[in-house]
Amino acid sequence: MVKRIILSLLVILSLSACKRDFFSESGPGELQFSADTIIFDTLFTSVGSTTHTLKVYNRNNNSVTISSIYLANLNSEGVYRINVDGVAGTHTENVKIAANDSIYVFVEATINPVGSNLPYLVTDSLIFVTNGQTQNVDLVAYGQNANFYTPHDNFFMSGSDTVNYKYYSINENTTWNNTLPHVIYGYVIVEPNATLTINEGCQIYFHKNSGIIVGNPLLDNNGGTLKIKGELNNEVVFQGDRQDNWYENIAGQWDRIWFSSGSIENEVNYAIFRNGTIGLHVDTIGNNNPTLTVKNTIIENMSDIGILAQGSHIVGENNVISNCGRYAMVLNIGGTYDIKHSTFANYWSFSSRNTPSILLNNYYEDVNGNIQLRNLQQASFTNCIISGSLPGEIDLQENTAAIFNYSFNNCLLKLHPDSSLASLEENNSMKIQNSDSLFVDIQEDNYQLHQLSPAIDAGVDAGVSQDILGITRKGNPDLGAYEKVD
Repeated sequence: MVKRIILSLLVILSLSACKRDFFSESGPGELQFSADTIIFDTLFTSVGSTTHTLKVYNRNNNSVTISSIYLANLNSEGVYRINVDGVAGTHTENVKIAANDSIYVFVEATINPVGSNLPYLVTDSLIFVTNGQTQNVDLVAYGQNANFYTPHDNFFMSGSDTVNYKYYSINENTTWNNTLPHVIYGYVIVEPNATLTINEGCQIYFHKNSGIIVGNPLLDNNGGTLKIKGELNNEVVFQGDRQDNWYENIAGQWDRIWFSSGSIENEVNYAIFRNGTIGLHVDTIGNNNPTLTVKNTIIENMSDIGILAQGSHIVGENNVISNCGRYAMVLNIGGTYDIKHSTFANYWSFSSRNTPSILLNNYYEDVNGNIQLRNLQQASFTNCIISGSLPGEIDLQENTAAIFNYSFNNCLLKLHPDSSLASLEENNSMKIQNSDSLFVDIQEDNYQLHQLSPAIDAGVDAGVSQDILGITRKGNPDLGAYEKVD
């Protein structure tokens, strides 16, 4: 866009050098605009918007001079900023447009805080005066107060040196409620012996390269706890902080939720994670108790991985993980995992993907090139659907010198017909080679079951009595997170 603007300006300048234009000083000289209203999607107070572009056309056969372009400042003092053809300010005079040509006006907005928890409207008008004729383009922005979490100084001793790490520290039990949105810049770290509880209905917004780290990886005692307590129809939502429509389906806008080594008793229930890099990164040390229990949760449109687990202990029920740039779930370097009634549907379409939805692994190669073994004590999938756009959506990376226990019980699996996994004999599991009639609408990210889906009534009682929508499961339950309603 910038290159095109510069090119347009160079063309205008070159034409001006070759020919003297006639600028109309009388007559209507009416302008035309690329939009009659510029609407800014919801802006958090004190945070600048993206730049909106307005193109101003002179459709006349004579050149015109716009005597004045200015903001009316209708109850919006200081909110809007304009740049007219490269000149910034709130008031520009004597702007010339050649016959049948145009100029660009760039508009930005920053909303000032007010004493309201509800979104509010800030309007103004951009006024154009040409030969005594006044025209206007309306400016509309929705403001929203928010709780902001920004990095601050945290000093650590490294030998005889003092090192400063900047992040927002939560060092005591803290609860976030849904009165206002929560906007995170950089990283929020839940310190050892602290618990962050996020209650139902909270909206969490991350700036670019931001996230939450549970437990402090800079400390030896790095425990911490995160409890996300959403409810049906009142989920906790994690997303990027750009509210423009263009960003609605852009992956990679924020980093991840990272459960670092040593974090304990983490719970996620009724949450939605969208448009990040990695949804949940579980890097904790395995023990007899799950380090993460995740239920009734949607993870969608991650540029890298939905759930990345490394040597951890996870219990999951009624989860939907869809459309990830590489993997939907990685169970890496061993661990213990019990996954029930979950739907893995990886139809990522924003770039080429050559990695399967599910990866299981029980070893890694260290920095010296040596193989380090980590037992995969259990990776149990029951009543799950594993599908996607690739011919095969499961990869098993086993080192036979270590434990590699896995099972797919009453699952629907997409396996490549030519791979070694095609002969996989799993307990009452079905193998599919396409996704026809599997889900209601893949294009609309609707992963409820199609009326002809082979996943209907194909499950076994796994002790999960309701689906992700609160629907009671039948005696022979459907596979995946959704129970089909007749």
